[in-house]
Amino acid sequence: MSQTVTASMIVIGDEILSGRTKDRNIGHLADIMTAIGIDLVEVRIVADDEAAIVEAINTLRARTDYVFTSGGIGPTHDDITADSVSKAFGLPCVHDAKALAMLEQHYAKREIEFTEARKRMARMPVGAEHIDNPVSLAPGFRIENVHVMAGVPAIFQAMLDNVVPTLKAGTKLMSTSIHCPFGEGTIGGPLGEIQKAHPDTIIGSYPKYQDGTFWTELVVRSRDADALARAEEAVRKMLAGLAG
Repeated sequence: MSQTVTASMIVIGDEILSGRTKDRNIGHLADIMTAIGIDLVEVRIVADDEAAIVEAINTLRARTDYVFTSGGIGPTHDDITADSVSKAFGLPCVHDAKALAMLEQHYAKREIEFTEARKRMARMPVGAEHIDNPVSLAPGFRIENVHVMAGVPAIFQAMLDNVVPTLKAGTKLMSTSIHCPFGEGTIGGPLGEIQKAHPDTIIGSYPKYQDGTFWTELVVRSRDADALARAEEAVRKMLAGLAG
């Protein structure tokens, strides 16, 4: 039987909303989730605001199998993700002993002062499990189905690599692309009827413009190979009929 596993993402940071920083983590997470058969169904971008982060976490952790966050676990005053996640779960946010010792040793080796600001990177909800960070050491963490990771793309990607083996994968979506020479206004009606007749598929329509010509890419997706083939055949028959 096909199995659907869902995920959502919360991107945290005023710098994303202001445009000063361009997000690169959404696309990477989407690629990885698709590759392992997990549907990324929702992404929210929220400011460095505790109430907004708490609301997003509590809504999405109840709605999807997994939640991934990026951003807000650094050493500065506006890095409030650990506090917000703790509040969402009703747990104290503390300096994790293992993370604190690890970071203290790390900075001692580099002969860098282990300041109170740097100690902030060891804070997480009581009972959270570490997500290893092979790039800059300061860990992310997991609490129930929420995975909290750094916003720096290289660190986010490295952390995600460590998370993926722990996830329950679903049945992967298969897909096929069909070139359509007609605009959406022409195919909209009949394509909608095909979608209704093939509920086990997802049919997408994507307008394109290339070399002075408009056309449409039609993409049919399904977790069932037979359902995919039947829907594809229906779409191709529809296009052949329009072409005369």
